[in-house]
Amino acid sequence: MTTRGVGGGMDLDLGAAARALRTRLRALLAEELPDGWSTSFSLAPDVQAVVARVCRRLADENLLTLSWPTEYGGAGADLWQQTVLREEMWAHFEPRGPQYMGLNWVGPVLMEVGTSEQRARHLPGISGGTAVWCQGFSEPESGTDLASLQLAARRDGAEWVLNGQKIWTSYAGLAQWCFLAARTSRSEKKHEGITIFLVPMDSPGINVVPIDSMMGEQHLNEVFFDDVRVGDDAVLGDVGRGWDVIRLVLKHERIGIPRYARDDRVLSELAGHEGLDEPAAAGEYARTLVHARVARLLSYRAVALNEAGELTDQEASLARLASIQLDQEVAELAADVCGADGLAPDPGGGLLGHVEDVLRYSRSATIASGTIEVQRLVIARAALEGAARAS
Repeated sequence: MTTRGVGGGMDLDLGAAARALRTRLRALLAEELPDGWSTSFSLAPDVQAVVARVCRRLADENLLTLSWPTEYGGAGADLWQQTVLREEMWAHFEPRGPQYMGLNWVGPVLMEVGTSEQRARHLPGISGGTAVWCQGFSEPESGTDLASLQLAARRDGAEWVLNGQKIWTSYAGLAQWCFLAARTSRSEKKHEGITIFLVPMDSPGINVVPIDSMMGEQHLNEVFFDDVRVGDDAVLGDVGRGWDVIRLVLKHERIGIPRYARDDRVLSELAGHEGLDEPAAAGEYARTLVHARVARLLSYRAVALNEAGELTDQEASLARLASIQLDQEVAELAADVCGADGLAPDPGGGLLGHVEDVLRYSRSATIASGTIEVQRLVIARAALEGAARAS
């Protein structure tokens, strides 16, 4: 994509390279995905076998870490090619499964602040699609206010001893590593005294307890740390400066997941369904289709601003807000139109094969990775600051 001054307009043609990449990815996924594929959020051996196979194929063809620098096993692609990759993965119900975390922000953060030993130890597993990471941030009393976290890490000779609890931890039951935020000291400023640890999930003292929910397997887990010991080589960045690392994580998460690509897929499959014969349903479909286009364009605007080094929290939050609202809107529309037929997986694939999964997954859209209230607060603050400067 080219921009004619981001504020003045954009050329929405992503270019020949992006179109060729999209065609290549669709052909690859058509070969690798079974009929009726709709989710990777399952511990079922056949599902995880598909995830492993797709990740291995992508890695072999230098596509898994497309935007990573070549020195770390990537292809050095631009942001638009990375956008195409993310869109196609989500349009095919994210067959990379738990790898998205390592690929999208664990790996990039390691490149920025990790030691040479940490990069050598962890990046090959991520770029090869073999290492699964989980994020140890949220706690029972520390969700949106992440800086209030309490899981403690104290010095004991040459080691750190971790005690406490994390919650809502996706893929904790599959992960080999945890990107863990812990409190190593206390001060009047709660953002100080936090340290990031790279913790093996098979460490003695770690206990993972799944949380049953309508979202299905692997979405939600509690993780308990009981005298878990790690060395200094597990510390990422400076001791006590973990909030700086967390800000890097948030920077890489700013644009967020291209949920609109999966929603476009659902809407395209919904077109022509007999349930849309009703005028009210047809009108709702048309409105939702417009919202899908708006979400995509806002996301593209955020990517263009990021490419130009001008992306603000306001623009990133606007794009995320449109996308997460669309996710729930599309899920509810599909469930209403399909009715009871959409509540059971269809072994033949197609729309009825994934309506229920999309509906269940969408419930978390306005909570995960920053609640909708936080996104609105970011937008409102930026608008008020802009108005104050203009007055």
